[in-house]
Amino acid sequence: MNKNKRKIIIPIFIPHKGCPHDCSFCNQKKIAGEGTDVTADKVSQIVNLQLENLKNVDESKEIAFYGGSFTGLPREQQSQLLTIAYEKKKQGLVNEIRISTRPDYINEEILDFLQDYGVSIIELGVQSTDDDVLNLNNRGHSRKDVFRSVSLIRERDIQLGLQMMVGLYGDTEEKLLKTARDIIDCKPDFVRIYPTIVIQDTLLEKLYLDGVYKPISLNEAVYLCKQLVLEFNKNNIPIIRLGLQATEEISIGKGIVAGPYHPAFREIVETEVYKNIIENKITKNKKLEGMVLNIYCNSKDCSKVSGYNQSNKHYFENKYGFRKIRIYPLSNILAGEVNVEIIAAL
Repeated sequence: MNKNKRKIIIPIFIPHKGCPHDCSFCNQKKIAGEGTDVTADKVSQIVNLQLENLKNVDESKEIAFYGGSFTGLPREQQSQLLTIAYEKKKQGLVNEIRISTRPDYINEEILDFLQDYGVSIIELGVQSTDDDVLNLNNRGHSRKDVFRSVSLIRERDIQLGLQMMVGLYGDTEEKLLKTARDIIDCKPDFVRIYPTIVIQDTLLEKLYLDGVYKPISLNEAVYLCKQLVLEFNKNNIPIIRLGLQATEEISIGKGIVAGPYHPAFREIVETEVYKNIIENKITKNKKLEGMVLNIYCNSKDCSKVSGYNQSNKHYFENKYGFRKIRIYPLSNILAGEVNVEIIAAL
């Protein structure tokens, strides 16, 4: 499968199902935005409705089970849910089946079972590879579990996604960057990065209200995630999500107690990434004040180069005194690449 090809995902949420642990940050009813049980009949209805709406869409399609530890579900329930997805895959109506689970809920027998039902993508909730951080946040698995499960999946014809969190209780910048390096060494097909948000009815909320845990600020989260983005980009590992997805509960603020939540979090981080790239290029020039800065980029990156609310343009104008900043999309520049030209103003 071409991993760069756009795909349409049919999401099935199974909030907090299959997981007996209560991690410090987790309230899946708030995070996933759905608290009702997911039955095979309901999944069948969702999938059939989505496929009917997509019947004239000629793009890759995927059924994805999100929100819980899928392989911790009773085996009969796993079988019922996967049967629905696998039938659609065998009929050529969907191309991929994805599940998400925990590192300690993977073994050879489980992988045999999943492949028998056509599962082709597995996401592991790693969150951290530091044992102290994992213990403090009640993860219930170890650093060793992460590498063991990754190794088992890598022996199969299965795509691997890894999830990590920023700002966990007990985490530090040094430990975070070590987690990122560990994840890079695992060579996943993609990653997700989530800043830690204090959600209602969690252990983290209690720790926060007791003054034991202090969430990182939005600026700190952006700074740390910028470093992660630069590292993953350098190693050609796609970041398919950066920031917590808004749900009805979260988007209107009901579920959040504290922490660096912003609905445009990814855009803000990418603004900083491109600011960093551009600044490294222009500071090689001695004379900048009163000059014109031309920035050339892929058309997909123009808004990132300009910055969230055009903040990058304002930043370079104010800091370096450019008379004008112009952004030009060019088809021969790859996404993620930027060229600059500094010329005298006419």
